[in-house]
Amino acid sequence: MSDEGHGGQLIARALKALGINHLFTLTGGHIFPIIDGCHLEDIALVDVRHEQTAAFAAEAMARLSRSVAAAAVTAGPGVTNTMSALAQAGFNCAPLLCLGGRAPIFRWGQGSLQEIEHGPFVDPLAPARTVMDPSELASAVFAAALAAMTPPRGPRFLDFPVDVMFNPTSLDPGTPGTPDHAAPDPDAVDVVARLLSDARKPVLVAGSNVWLDGAEGALRRLAETAGLPVFMSGQGRGCLPADHRLSFSRARSAAFKGADLVIVAGTPMDFRLGFGQFGPDAKVVHFDSHPDLIATHVEVAASIGARLDLTLAALADSGATPETTEWIEVLSAEEKARSDKVQEELHSDANPIHPMRIYGELSPLLDRDAIVIGDGGDFVSYAGREIASYEPGCWLDPGPFGCLGVGAGYSIAAKTLYPDRQVVVLYGDGAIGFSGMELETLVRLGLPVVCVIGNNGIWGLEKHPMRALYGYDVVTDLRPGIRYDKVMEAFGGRGYFVTEPDEIGGALKEALASGEPAVVNVVTDPDIAYPRSSNLL
Repeated sequence: MSDEGHGGQLIARALKALGINHLFTLTGGHIFPIIDGCHLEDIALVDVRHEQTAAFAAEAMARLSRSVAAAAVTAGPGVTNTMSALAQAGFNCAPLLCLGGRAPIFRWGQGSLQEIEHGPFVDPLAPARTVMDPSELASAVFAAALAAMTPPRGPRFLDFPVDVMFNPTSLDPGTPGTPDHAAPDPDAVDVVARLLSDARKPVLVAGSNVWLDGAEGALRRLAETAGLPVFMSGQGRGCLPADHRLSFSRARSAAFKGADLVIVAGTPMDFRLGFGQFGPDAKVVHFDSHPDLIATHVEVAASIGARLDLTLAALADSGATPETTEWIEVLSAEEKARSDKVQEELHSDANPIHPMRIYGELSPLLDRDAIVIGDGGDFVSYAGREIASYEPGCWLDPGPFGCLGVGAGYSIAAKTLYPDRQVVVLYGDGAIGFSGMELETLVRLGLPVVCVIGNNGIWGLEKHPMRALYGYDVVTDLRPGIRYDKVMEAFGGRGYFVTEPDEIGGALKEALASGEPAVVNVVTDPDIAYPRSSNLL
């Protein structure tokens, strides 16, 4: 390799040294040197229709691969268009590296195209730095990547004046660093072990950081050693297979109310866990990847902020073996009863179509390692309840930030990383409006993603609660029966329009077998609301 080139090529070599083989981007003059550098260094350029999608794709790649991933966007509006994705990556502890172009130094202050200081508005979401010296391009990329990968993990932002990137420089990037991971305090493990030994109704909740810390093996060993019932959320789903005898999902309410010990690992105690308010007899233990992630609004009996694979393994090795046979039997009976209760909806012949019928048809068609992506409100809530995860790293949803529009970027990343696996996006018809033009990206890049749309013609997550609260609803209606399938066909993919329940299975089978990007557009009943309490308070 040549010893000298331009700054953009040096940035590309730094990315390659980090193991980054794909750069998600939307072209723009301020990042031409990075694009050229990636082309010269054989880093695949994955180009999309909106910068938000590029950043969402990089976030998903980071979460799926458990390593740093990168997006590059042009100056000004290119950067501002990534803000929601950077915020979401922060909530999801995703090691996303966002690279921005910037107006040239020698013209700064004279009103160049898209001249704006990115740092002040990016920094609160992703610690930001402007790199002015060509000799610091690679070291800055390495430092940002290391910070992104070090717990508590999260996005980082660098921008580069375009003239700095055009300057000649040495192409030796050096060697990237590796993140430090704290080991658990043995005394703290002993405290938790005693709590576990004394428990008779313990529950373990496994969240996304269990996956990101590579702790799925330690989780299984702990569950099996201690006889712990496990409930999983976010990317924690599948860290214990859904058909494992200690894996539970439907009995969650009964478990949380009846538990005498709740161990929460790798997820915040936010609205998804009732803000940590479990049953009256429950002692609460919180594990996460870093002390800064430990809850401060909940009184905990113990906590450990350290690498989760080490923490869970240490607890498994502690010898804590509570007697949980009767408790497991109670939860298993509750799980079965709740499963039996929904069978009628999963096989409903109602027309308009009950959204649950879609999942009744889809579930048997999914491979055990299928990657399922949720992008929507009520429609995806049903999926979270009914779509089982059998392997880790197979479920992606927006997470606690709840930003819609992720489906396209997430699916592009998933199919790029795993070209031979099924990738299915579950869209609400509201959510697909955020990134529908990316259907063209799927076709152009030849990514055979299957998009299933629950098309009820409303903003369901808002319409029904608003009616309950005010007695009426406004700005919650969409046009009914929009032909999103025709949009996909216009781009060159496959489209299926389903209005009869008996047509669902055939359309899904054909779409999954087609080897082409496809939309299965299912018109569902707008009067059916997902049973939930408000997430606002």
